[in-house]
Amino acid sequence: MKPRSPGRGARRSTGPRRPTGPSRFAGPRRFVGPRRFVGGLRVRLVVTFVLVALLSAVTATALAYRDARTAVLQRTQNTAVDDLRERVAAVAAGFDLPPDQRSLSRFAAEVSEGLGARIVVARHQDLTAVSDAYADTEGRITAELRAAVRAGDGTRFQRVEWRGEPYLVVGTPVTYADGDRRTSGLEVFAITDLRAERDDTEALLDSVREGIVPVVAVAALLALLAAGTVLRPVRKLGRATRELAAGDLGSRVAVRGHDELADLARTFNETAGALQSSDAELRAQEAKARRFVADVSHELRTPLAAMAMVATVLEEDADQLPPDAARAARTVGAETARLSRLVEDLMEISRFDAGAARLNASETDLADTVRASLALRGWTDRVTLDLPEGARAVVDRRRVDVIVANLVGNALRHGAPPVTVTLAVVGAGGGDVPGVGAGGERVVLEVADRGPGLPPEARERVFDRFYKADEARTRTTAATATATATATATGPAATATGPAAPDGGSAPDSGPGPDGGPGPGAGLDGGQGSGLGMAIALENARLHGGTIEVEAQRPGGGAAFTLVLPLRRTDGEGEE
Repeated sequence: MKPRSPGRGARRSTGPRRPTGPSRFAGPRRFVGPRRFVGGLRVRLVVTFVLVALLSAVTATALAYRDARTAVLQRTQNTAVDDLRERVAAVAAGFDLPPDQRSLSRFAAEVSEGLGARIVVARHQDLTAVSDAYADTEGRITAELRAAVRAGDGTRFQRVEWRGEPYLVVGTPVTYADGDRRTSGLEVFAITDLRAERDDTEALLDSVREGIVPVVAVAALLALLAAGTVLRPVRKLGRATRELAAGDLGSRVAVRGHDELADLARTFNETAGALQSSDAELRAQEAKARRFVADVSHELRTPLAAMAMVATVLEEDADQLPPDAARAARTVGAETARLSRLVEDLMEISRFDAGAARLNASETDLADTVRASLALRGWTDRVTLDLPEGARAVVDRRRVDVIVANLVGNALRHGAPPVTVTLAVVGAGGGDVPGVGAGGERVVLEVADRGPGLPPEARERVFDRFYKADEARTRTTAATATATATATATGPAATATGPAAPDGGSAPDSGPGPDGGPGPGAGLDGGQGSGLGMAIALENARLHGGTIEVEAQRPGGGAAFTLVLPLRRTDGEGEE
């Protein structure tokens, strides 16, 4: 009985017919991206472009490798299965069963010759014949494949790896030719070397991998171009924003295109325009307010002068009036004097706001100026002085008197004794320098007390206009004003002497003005101040190129105000 060739519809595989991924001998390398992005927006854009391009290239490489490997292996295994089936059918037609060892070996050799000298193994019961007597086939034909072929279910194939090399093993049973499809017991296995296919797929992978470098380079170049296109308007917008923050409200950005950046530039221009309009309106309103204050203060001077003269006459005759009328007369005099000082302070602060204040500077002995300011107000016995001789500087004597009157007056009013006034000349390096110093040196005048000090929230606002550290404080009562006026009234041109204003604002009305009389911001009354004195004092210090520093809570208790002025100043003479 002649054996029948295997059926064409019975091709089966004991392993996967299509590979699901690269094999371990040609797997793609693992990609590890950067752990963090650093640098500016340009760097981040370039890195993002490169990463996307690199990821796309790696993904395309992996997919191309998988598809190419699958196609190559699929073609090879299909060819191997068809060739084995056709060759076995042709040789088995003249093969008699049962065979002996010699006929089985000849059968294996004939099948191998038709398959291009592939290794062929023929098995029949206990007999085994190999087309190549020196070939080791035991490790390449697995027990699983043998069992599947022995079951007679058609042609089977399996890819195996033997000694590090890939092989394709195809097995098929030989059936009888009588039509009943019974297996004859003859089994044929063909072993195909897959190293050529592996080399082909690896060569394809290498070529694709080499193409990643130019792809990434092109992606980086495109990223730089794209970043420049995106960042150029962003840089312009950033420059305009910085100019706007620096005070240039006319800064604008050119709007080009209709994309999101153009919308952003358009919004910025609209915002800057609105801000410029609001600033112009605020400046105009502020100028009107300053002009209004100056005009009102100027217009009030004449009637207030007349009222002051009348009040002085009434105070002189107060002793001849009934008690109630006398108190009323003294109250009117005190309040009229306070209103006059408020008007003078408002006019003085309006000069500072308008930039019209000027220094009438000359070389002055600062120690003598401080002593004269305290003596004018009757404070010499209430203040401890530490005034070294020989400290001379080019200053405006009247304005220094205003500063001293405000600082000392507030210390007497709100602090506790002893109130100390210390004058020193400090060098550029910070050390005390006796006598007159050279360039870089400065004059330091400290007024300190031992009272409760300033609350933390008052430290930053003590120089604000009309600010009062004690919100519960009320204006001077009529009784206090009357008593003060009664005790100190001395003549038509005199005012009450006493401590400075109780607020962080105006203390006594000025020291000597240009004509030797009191000037703005340093009144001589012992009642309530205008609330502008400390603001005027700071403006006077700044006009000299100096400042006033505040120590709200000293270690030993109390507060300290320190006037710091340049030792010499020669610019600007005359004052409005």
